[in-house]
Amino acid sequence: MEMMKRLTLLAGGLMAMPVFGVLEFKDTEGKHLDVVSDGKVVVRYMYEHDTSTKEKHHETYKPYLHVFDAEGKKPITKGAGGKFTHHRGIFIGWSKTQANGKSYDRWHMKGGDIIHQKFSKQEVKEGAAVFTSVTHWMDDQEKAFLEEERTFTITEGVYGGRVMIDFHTKLSPVSGDVFLKGDPEHAGVQYRPANEVDTKKTKYLFPNGVTKVNGVKDLPWAAENYTLDGKEYGVVHMNAPTNPKGTVHSAYRDYGRFGAFFQKEIKKRESLELDYGFLILDGELPAVGKIDGVWKKWAK
Repeated sequence: MEMMKRLTLLAGGLMAMPVFGVLEFKDTEGKHLDVVSDGKVVVRYMYEHDTSTKEKHHETYKPYLHVFDAEGKKPITKGAGGKFTHHRGIFIGWSKTQANGKSYDRWHMKGGDIIHQKFSKQEVKEGAAVFTSVTHWMDDQEKAFLEEERTFTITEGVYGGRVMIDFHTKLSPVSGDVFLKGDPEHAGVQYRPANEVDTKKTKYLFPNGVTKVNGVKDLPWAAENYTLDGKEYGVVHMNAPTNPKGTVHSAYRDYGRFGAFFQKEIKKRESLELDYGFLILDGELPAVGKIDGVWKKWAK
């Protein structure tokens, strides 16, 4: 039965994937939560918040998700520092987040932090590791104006990739309406490769008929190949049909930061729920038709 779960239907063809280990959690309390398979780190959720020094505060002003290489030894995504220090792993933010009559930059993280409060869920079910981080988006007075329930579902060996990361978030205003604003370069749900990426080898791929994302709205997916230490990695960033319309993708930077952006007002006592998928592959991306097939299956 477990082997059958590792057989993936990819655009009409059956592809046998390696049999992976049982997923489990390893929490380094107060710092990061690992999803581990056979002792290898698959992903690492960075949730530490430390204001004891300026340097530690800079490193820990927001949570994000690292993706690790196949050996589980090092991240293939970026942490603090490097080019654009606020770009970190799989992350979320808007540069012009309006609340209570003010605008807050929750992209560059100026004048307030996004702080992990607790894990409301950690479970391994049907071969997937699922966890939910409750975060508070703080204003310049260290008061929460937005509560987020950020859920990651981690699965190995599905859709023809090494790791599938489902990202679901529920954003709820705390004290009044919140307007998520910004631009495609400085807002949304994004993926950032490690800082050491070979900028000469970064390539992007889009659905048929799309060669550039400028001026195109509501793409079902965008994908990239990037290279680290001579190894090539593929990422398919999938956009759920239920997400807000008018979504614009930023997917052209040679250093590899790419993702989906929209603007949306969330009324008090209401919530906004979003769904994205990140399919991680080792090597070249599949053909466009195969990625279309994966997206259609995922989107259901």
